[in-house]
Amino acid sequence: MSTPPESDVAAPAPTVPSDDRLPPGVALVIGILIVSTFIVFLNELLLGVALPTLIEDFGVTPSTGQWVTTGFLLTMAVLIPASSFVMRRFPMRTVFLVALSLFIVGTTLAAIAPTFGVLVAGRVIQASGTAVFLPLLMTTTMRLVPVARRGQMMAITTAVPAVAPAVGPALSGLVLSTLSWRWLFILMLPFAVAALALGAWKLRNTTTPEPVALDVPSLLLSALGFGGLVYGLSLIGEASSGHTSTSPYLPIAVGLAGLVAFVLRQIPLQRRDSAFLDMRIFLRRSFTAPLLTMLFVAGNGIGLLVVLPLVLTHVTGLSTLQLGLFLIPGGAAISIVAAASGRVYDRFGPRPLMIPAAIVWLAVLWFLSRVDESTSVVTLIVAWLVFTSAQAAMWATLTTSAMGGLRPELYPHAASAFATAQQLAGAAFGAVFVSAYTIGSGARDAGVLSTDQATSAGHAAFLTAWAIGLLVLVGAFFVRRTPSPAADVTVAAVPVGGEAVADASATDAAVGETVAR
Repeated sequence: MSTPPESDVAAPAPTVPSDDRLPPGVALVIGILIVSTFIVFLNELLLGVALPTLIEDFGVTPSTGQWVTTGFLLTMAVLIPASSFVMRRFPMRTVFLVALSLFIVGTTLAAIAPTFGVLVAGRVIQASGTAVFLPLLMTTTMRLVPVARRGQMMAITTAVPAVAPAVGPALSGLVLSTLSWRWLFILMLPFAVAALALGAWKLRNTTTPEPVALDVPSLLLSALGFGGLVYGLSLIGEASSGHTSTSPYLPIAVGLAGLVAFVLRQIPLQRRDSAFLDMRIFLRRSFTAPLLTMLFVAGNGIGLLVVLPLVLTHVTGLSTLQLGLFLIPGGAAISIVAAASGRVYDRFGPRPLMIPAAIVWLAVLWFLSRVDESTSVVTLIVAWLVFTSAQAAMWATLTTSAMGGLRPELYPHAASAFATAQQLAGAAFGAVFVSAYTIGSGARDAGVLSTDQATSAGHAAFLTAWAIGLLVLVGAFFVRRTPSPAADVTVAAVPVGGEAVADASATDAAVGETVAR
């Protein structure tokens, strides 16, 4: 086996005992990744509120206009499964700098887009950079943070994909109330450039690249499977709202066939440790139970963001600015509760968090399924704060439980699987809720509804979410904390901006070599 270039190898240093203290420099590494991940994920649902403005400015149809969101989600669904290969093949610092640079290029192109096609191209390039960030953040946190602090830190890191989609529509509403839609991208650029400069200055490699080869058939099958599913699911939502006549069932069937072929391809590859996505992670109940439960938590949490603005606008009469202000407290609540729930997880485990949170979550969904024009906005804000708080407690708990029971060499695969599941769940449940909303309204076009029709539509969507939430409550009883196979780790220092920081490496020589990679 050839020796990697010296610049790509994590520098060795003395070891210190692993305890519950966060090693020096780790907070800086994770902090840079958290801020960068938040910036790129903020764009995922940023244009949902701006869609009517974009349709008018570019003179496109609603079905065409949807591609500013659908194109982004499709690219994410195709590329996230590839992130495990990217994280194994290239140094962490290189992955970070290239991904954030792609995001900046896409954001710049979208900001100056003279045509709708150029805008969509910018969004695709944005998503190409965004796709790797969540798996990179999760994997790095699991590798660098001692086991005793893992729940707290994973809670903070996993709050990012939950907070950003909630804050995105809020920020969009605030910006559009006074400025052009182009400022949605312009305002992102200084923060992204600053994060890139800070990463280039402070980040150093914490991993050594593995000599793994890209399996092109796996990449193509991944694109066909995950891309087909997301595209087909997005068409269900558009068709139910009367925005397209294209049948969603063909791309869904193609996606499912591609996904089956993708899985069958990985089984022989993982025997040679060259799988695109190692299927062995799904053989552990400690991973699959949280993952399946997370599908419904993320699906409800992300999917409801599609119909909530419709209910708030048509039933309670909120303006675009008021809608943006309404959603902001929910994002703040996610951050606060996620940090607090991590401490509870570290001390008591997952069930004392999951079961009460699932019950509260269900109660709020039932209340939202009864909302009408007489419901005060203050009551709705409180209900949404409670909903997002319960969701944050479950989101962080499920992620930490799933990742904590795996061997370190499986972290990149598990992080990719979790991030992919969240994207698929958001697309699938968004389509389900739009369909429920349309059917519940009793109208052919859900875009133009009377107050009574919108109220009935909202009841149908939230009642559907409540029924799905029952599965979350059942899943909460099957989530438990499993000791990590590499729980007895030492802390090896690696350079970050000239300082020594911790990198988890197992005392077992074979596992230690894998983690160092």
